[in-house]
Amino acid sequence: MRDIPGIDVRVHIGQDILRVVDEIAGLRIAVFREWPYLYDGDRDYERDYLAAYAASSRSVCVVAREEGGRVVGVSTGIPLADDGEAFHQPFLERGLPVDDVFYFGESVLLPAFRGRGIGHAFFDARESHARSAGPFRWTAFCSVRRSPADPRAPAGYRGNEAFWRGRGYIPAEGMHCTLAWKETGDAEATPHVLDFWMRELDRAKVSA
Repeated sequence: MRDIPGIDVRVHIGQDILRVVDEIAGLRIAVFREWPYLYDGDRDYERDYLAAYAASSRSVCVVAREEGGRVVGVSTGIPLADDGEAFHQPFLERGLPVDDVFYFGESVLLPAFRGRGIGHAFFDARESHARSAGPFRWTAFCSVRRSPADPRAPAGYRGNEAFWRGRGYIPAEGMHCTLAWKETGDAEATPHVLDFWMRELDRAKVSA
């Protein structure tokens, strides 16, 4: 695990995730209100979402806390076979068995703590867990598709694409799924397209 001054990074697996559900739910709601997700969050939905992760014995939740104990970032992962069917179809259509894929749910981090290596720690921990949790060949995640010309994008906004590519992930051409959520200011949920990114898991790598 990376040493990040002033930050404690802990891994929770399976049912142990339930210990931190309430803290994680609040953080997800706060961070996902930002561009590009604009998610108008609901704590009950968040608890149900995280409980579904906890129901998998091979799921993982990586939590970053500042000194004093406040949660400032969280990242999750789950065997794709244990996740919702909406995520399965793109892989099945590509001829990739869902049992070969460990799926990364999200990484959320408060703005003041970005650029300190916590994002790398999240990927390190989830990739390490995927190597130990089963014979997975791939790790994957998806990101919401937004138009570069969308007027709601903050001035000077830079996405995470360069960071993801630096971690060895590339866009999975033609692979996407559609999920619905309510954006801030909207009365109803609307569909959103999310594009998958993937990399082959280096099983020979040994994590510290």
